[in-house]
Amino acid sequence: MTALIALIRKDLMLYLRDKRALMLHLLMPVVLAAFFGSLFGGSPDKGASKIDIGLVLQDQSPIGRKIAAGLKADDTLRVVALSADEAQAKVRAGKLPVAVVIPDGFGQKAADALFSGRDKPELPLYYDPSQATVLAMVKGLLTQQVMQVTSASVMSGQGAGATARYLAALPALDQRNPEQAQLGEFLGSLKKFQDQQAATAAAGAETSKADAPSGMSVPFNTSEAALSSGPRYNGYAHSFAGMGVQFILFMGIDMGIGILLARQFGIWNRLLAAPVSLTTVLMGRVISGAIIASVLMCAMFACALLIFKVQITSVVGFVGLAVCFGLMTAAFGLFIAAFGKTPEAARGIAVFATLILVMLGGAWVPSFVFPQWMQTLTLVVPTRWAVDGLDAVTWRGLGLEGALLPMLVQLGFALVFGGLAVAKFLKDQRR
Repeated sequence: MTALIALIRKDLMLYLRDKRALMLHLLMPVVLAAFFGSLFGGSPDKGASKIDIGLVLQDQSPIGRKIAAGLKADDTLRVVALSADEAQAKVRAGKLPVAVVIPDGFGQKAADALFSGRDKPELPLYYDPSQATVLAMVKGLLTQQVMQVTSASVMSGQGAGATARYLAALPALDQRNPEQAQLGEFLGSLKKFQDQQAATAAAGAETSKADAPSGMSVPFNTSEAALSSGPRYNGYAHSFAGMGVQFILFMGIDMGIGILLARQFGIWNRLLAAPVSLTTVLMGRVISGAIIASVLMCAMFACALLIFKVQITSVVGFVGLAVCFGLMTAAFGLFIAAFGKTPEAARGIAVFATLILVMLGGAWVPSFVFPQWMQTLTLVVPTRWAVDGLDAVTWRGLGLEGALLPMLVQLGFALVFGGLAVAKFLKDQRR
């Protein structure tokens, strides 16, 4: 035990002596986590960001102006009035995701096509090819505004002309099929209502807002409630988990490369010449690496708590995850040292393997946006369990029960990596 403690103390002192490396290992993941956290929702107290769209209003009719006013009043949109050339230029340059053009005469043509379904006017939409999701959202909001404004216009007294054209376009009474007959009865009743409104307006009486037709609108209101066992979703909680996992794995690579460099320069052989066993030396490396990794993870999340208001709902679960992931990282570094031929070759392969592990583990992009088959496939990746476990004890608020299985999986991978590495070291020593 004395030799083991001395080896662990030596590794910790060497690591702490390099202040620049220590600051980089702590500062870089915090900076990147802050960036990715802002991309994936940020703090739950932050309001939802609006979508910038361009609006080219060429139709100055009442319908066209009302559609434009409805889009500008929507809470999810930030509308910028532009000319057609300006809108196309901004979309091409990527400065706007979508631009909507309301062409001249659109309101009248839309009203005429509401019941007939013929000669529907086109509504041009310019969009950035990388913003297909935004396009679908804008099309839905635009459909709502056009239907509400157009139907209100047709139902009001000003729509009598369009109704008369609908009736004139129908066949004679004795030549109508059942559907056309029903449409004719509806339009006839609508025409009487519109004439009555027009007569009332001509007599000087204004229709009250309560009696004025409001047009077809969405027949429901949504009530959103974000459900989780703990605090609301915090994008910074997930990004700190992902960046912490990534950079600590890179630290494990450095530990493995350090062993390879020691073997290359003969330092490893001199260390083994001391009255300590190979197993003791390897255990010292693993324990010191696990301590450094665990402390780094805790330090990163201390920044997340203090600066970005991330909440940890189970301190025991978090510390357990940090320790288990630290052991897995140290064993991973030992695995690299055991099977790496040279520091240069091992570094390239290890960095590539780590990036794949981080990508599939959901460190860059949350795993819940993966396709279902990929979500199932990545359960064999240790980083997926590490990130999910850290999510469980932060914004999901699942407590210790949500961290137990990820902890066991991390320990299992640590045993696999460590067992293979020790077997390889012992085999090389017997040669």
